[in-house]
Amino acid sequence: MAGTAEPKDPARSASSHDHWYELREGEVAVTLPEAFDASLYYIGHIHTPWKRREDCPKNARESDAVCTIEVDPRWAEGLTGLETVSHVLLLYWMDKARRDLLVQSPRHYSERRGTFALRSPARPNPIAASVARLLRIDGNKLSVVGLDCLDNTPLIDIKPYFASTDAVPDAQVGWHKGRKR
Repeated sequence: MAGTAEPKDPARSASSHDHWYELREGEVAVTLPEAFDASLYYIGHIHTPWKRREDCPKNARESDAVCTIEVDPRWAEGLTGLETVSHVLLLYWMDKARRDLLVQSPRHYSERRGTFALRSPARPNPIAASVARLLRIDGNKLSVVGLDCLDNTPLIDIKPYFASTDAVPDAQVGWHKGRKR
C-alpha cells in the first residue's frame, strides 16, 4: 500500500462524554509521527460480548467468555492443521486505543508507569497478544476462551502456542511482583 496516512488518534475523535480517552493525572502524551512506517493486513475480526471499554476484562485470564474469531475467507486455508492445537497466540489491533501516551496512570494501579512497562492497549502500535484456549474451528470461525478486547477488534495474526518454548515460568515484572490486589 503506497502513500501516507494521517495517524488516527481515537482521543481526537472520541465524543466529549467519553472519559476513557482523557489524560489521567500524571499521564504524558507525545505528538504522533506524521506518517506510518509500515502497513499490515487484518486477517479477520474478533467477536466478543464487550461493546464498551469499561466492560472488558482487565486481562484475558479474567474471563471465561466464549469468543469468536472470524477469519477473512481468503485466509481460511491458512487454518489447516490448527485444529490439532489446544491454545493459540492471537495478535490483534486495539483500534480504539490512544497511541500517544508515554507515561500512563492505569486506573487499577496507584503508580504511574512508562507505556512500555505496561500491558495497556494505549501504545504507539496498539498490538495486543493473548493466549486463548481453542475450543473448535468451523470453517473460517474459531471459538476460543481467553480474550479481553472489544467486539469487532481487528485480528492481525494467529499462531500456535507452544508451552515448551513460549512459556517462561521464571519471568518477572519487578514492580508488579509485590503488588497487593
